[in-house]
Amino acid sequence: MDVIDPISEARRQWSSRWGATPTPAMAAVTSIMRAEQLLMTRLNAILKPFDLTFPRYEALMILHLSRRGSMPLAKIGQRLQVHPTSVTSLIDGLERTGHLRRVPHEHDRRMTLAEITDQGRAAAADATAALNQARFCTGPLRRRDLEAIFDLLEPLRADADGFVSKSR
Repeated sequence: MDVIDPISEARRQWSSRWGATPTPAMAAVTSIMRAEQLLMTRLNAILKPFDLTFPRYEALMILHLSRRGSMPLAKIGQRLQVHPTSVTSLIDGLERTGHLRRVPHEHDRRMTLAEITDQGRAAAADATAALNQARFCTGPLRRRDLEAIFDLLEPLRADADGFVSKSR
Protein backbone atom coordinates (compact mmCIF):
# COMPACT_ATOMS: atom_id res chain seq x y z
CA MET A 1 0.00 0.00 0.00
CA ASP A 2 1.39 3.40 -0.98
CA VAL A 3 1.60 6.09 1.67
CA ILE A 4 0.15 9.38 0.51
CA ASP A 5 1.75 12.69 1.55
CA PRO A 6 -1.23 14.55 3.06
CA ILE A 7 0.29 17.94 2.28
CA SER A 8 0.81 17.07 -1.39
CA GLU A 9 -2.78 15.86 -1.50
CA ALA A 10 -3.98 19.08 0.12
CA ARG A 11 -1.97 21.01 -2.47
CA ARG A 12 -3.62 19.08 -5.28
CA GLN A 13 -7.09 19.65 -3.82
CA TRP A 14 -6.38 23.33 -3.20
CA SER A 15 -5.20 23.85 -6.76
CA SER A 16 -8.26 22.13 -8.20
CA ARG A 17 -10.60 24.41 -6.22
CA TRP A 18 -8.81 27.76 -6.13
CA GLY A 19 -6.30 27.58 -8.96
CA ALA A 20 -2.54 27.57 -9.08
CA THR A 21 -1.91 31.14 -7.86
CA PRO A 22 -2.48 30.70 -4.10
CA THR A 23 -1.37 27.06 -4.04
CA PRO A 24 2.42 27.54 -3.49
CA ALA A 25 1.74 29.79 -0.48
CA MET A 26 -0.70 27.31 1.07
CA ALA A 27 1.65 24.38 0.43
CA ALA A 28 4.68 26.23 1.85
CA VAL A 29 2.86 27.34 5.01
CA THR A 30 1.37 23.89 5.56
CA SER A 31 4.79 22.28 5.07
CA ILE A 32 6.42 24.70 7.53
CA MET A 33 3.73 24.09 10.13
CA ARG A 34 4.04 20.30 9.78
CA ALA A 35 7.83 20.53 10.07
CA GLU A 36 7.39 22.60 13.24
CA GLN A 37 5.14 19.90 14.72
CA LEU A 38 7.64 17.17 13.87
CA LEU A 39 10.60 19.10 15.23
CA MET A 40 8.87 20.06 18.48
CA THR A 41 7.87 16.47 19.15
CA ARG A 42 11.39 15.18 18.50
CA LEU A 43 13.17 18.00 20.33
CA ASN A 44 10.92 17.69 23.37
CA ALA A 45 11.62 13.94 23.52
CA ILE A 46 15.38 14.64 23.66
CA LEU A 47 14.92 17.38 26.27
CA LYS A 48 12.55 15.48 28.56
CA PRO A 49 15.37 13.79 30.59
CA PHE A 50 16.63 17.29 31.45
CA ASP A 51 13.18 18.45 32.67
CA LEU A 52 12.98 20.78 29.68
CA THR A 53 10.75 21.51 26.72
CA PHE A 54 12.15 23.31 23.71
CA PRO A 55 10.60 26.68 24.69
CA ARG A 56 12.04 26.30 28.20
CA TYR A 57 15.39 25.30 26.71
CA GLU A 58 15.43 28.49 24.63
CA ALA A 59 14.69 30.63 27.69
CA LEU A 60 17.32 28.80 29.73
CA MET A 61 19.91 29.27 26.97
CA ILE A 62 19.29 33.02 26.90
CA LEU A 63 20.31 33.10 30.56
CA HIS A 64 23.13 30.57 30.12
CA LEU A 65 24.70 32.66 27.35
CA SER A 66 24.17 36.02 29.03
CA ARG A 67 27.10 37.80 30.67
CA ARG A 68 25.62 37.80 34.17
CA GLY A 69 23.43 34.71 34.05
CA SER A 70 20.42 36.84 34.91
CA MET A 71 18.04 39.04 32.99
CA PRO A 72 14.76 40.91 33.48
CA LEU A 73 11.74 38.85 32.45
CA ALA A 74 10.67 41.50 29.93
CA LYS A 75 14.04 41.29 28.19
CA ILE A 76 13.76 37.49 27.99
CA GLY A 77 10.37 37.97 26.34
CA GLN A 78 11.86 40.38 23.81
CA ARG A 79 14.64 37.96 22.95
CA LEU A 80 12.21 35.05 22.61
CA GLN A 81 9.69 37.28 20.82
CA VAL A 82 6.83 36.04 22.97
CA HIS A 83 4.00 37.60 24.97
CA PRO A 84 4.72 38.47 28.64
CA THR A 85 2.23 35.79 29.76
CA SER A 86 4.28 33.17 27.91
CA VAL A 87 7.47 34.38 29.60
CA THR A 88 5.83 34.06 33.02
CA SER A 89 4.78 30.50 32.21
CA LEU A 90 8.26 29.58 30.96
CA ILE A 91 9.95 31.10 34.00
CA ASP A 92 7.47 29.42 36.36
CA GLY A 93 8.30 26.04 34.81
CA LEU A 94 12.06 26.60 34.96
CA GLU A 95 11.81 27.78 38.55
CA ARG A 96 9.77 24.69 39.56
CA THR A 97 12.47 22.41 38.14
CA GLY A 98 15.28 24.32 39.86
CA HIS A 99 16.87 25.57 36.62
CA LEU A 100 16.52 29.19 37.67
CA ARG A 101 15.29 31.42 40.45
CA ARG A 102 13.62 34.79 40.55
CA VAL A 103 15.63 37.50 42.28
CA PRO A 104 14.93 41.18 42.86
CA HIS A 105 16.82 43.67 40.73
CA GLU A 106 19.55 45.29 42.83
CA HIS A 107 18.70 48.87 41.72
CA ASP A 108 15.05 48.75 40.64
CA ARG A 109 12.66 47.24 43.18
CA ARG A 110 9.89 47.07 40.56
CA MET A 111 11.89 44.65 38.42
CA THR A 112 12.38 40.92 38.86
CA LEU A 113 15.26 39.04 37.30
CA ALA A 114 15.45 35.41 36.27
CA GLU A 115 18.80 33.98 37.36
CA ILE A 116 20.17 30.65 36.16
CA THR A 117 21.18 28.16 38.88
CA ASP A 118 24.09 25.74 38.84
CA GLN A 119 21.56 23.01 38.11
CA GLY A 120 20.28 25.11 35.20
CA ARG A 121 23.80 25.59 33.82
CA ALA A 122 24.42 21.85 33.95
CA ALA A 123 21.09 21.09 32.28
CA ALA A 124 21.76 23.70 29.58
CA ALA A 125 25.18 22.21 28.82
CA ASP A 126 23.96 18.60 28.83
CA ALA A 127 20.82 19.36 26.80
CA THR A 128 22.86 21.30 24.24
CA ALA A 129 25.25 18.38 23.87
CA ALA A 130 22.32 16.02 23.28
CA LEU A 131 20.69 18.38 20.76
CA ASN A 132 23.97 18.92 18.91
CA GLN A 133 24.55 15.17 18.74
CA ALA A 134 21.05 14.76 17.27
CA ARG A 135 21.65 17.70 14.88
CA PHE A 136 18.60 19.33 16.46
CA CYS A 137 16.50 16.53 14.92
CA THR A 138 17.00 17.88 11.39
CA GLY A 139 17.95 14.59 9.75
CA PRO A 140 17.62 13.70 6.88
CA LEU A 141 18.30 17.29 5.80
CA ARG A 142 21.84 18.11 4.75
CA ARG A 143 23.85 21.14 5.84
CA ARG A 144 23.17 22.96 2.55
CA ASP A 145 19.43 22.27 2.98
CA LEU A 146 19.53 23.79 6.45
CA GLU A 147 21.44 26.85 5.20
CA ALA A 148 18.92 27.24 2.36
CA ILE A 149 15.98 27.08 4.77
CA PHE A 150 17.56 29.76 6.96
CA ASP A 151 18.25 31.98 3.95
CA LEU A 152 14.78 31.46 2.46
CA LEU A 153 12.97 32.34 5.68
CA GLU A 154 15.17 35.30 6.66
CA PRO A 155 13.25 37.89 4.54
CA LEU A 156 9.95 36.76 6.12
CA ARG A 157 11.44 37.19 9.61
CA ALA A 158 13.04 40.52 8.65
CA ASP A 159 9.72 41.85 7.39
CA ALA A 160 8.01 40.95 10.67
CA ASP A 161 10.83 41.83 13.06
CA GLY A 162 12.21 44.98 11.45
CA PHE A 163 15.82 43.98 10.85
CA VAL A 164 17.62 44.26 7.52
CA SER A 165 17.74 40.95 5.69
CA LYS A 166 21.20 39.92 4.53
CA SER A 167 19.67 37.57 1.95
CA ARG A 168 17.98 40.25 -0.14
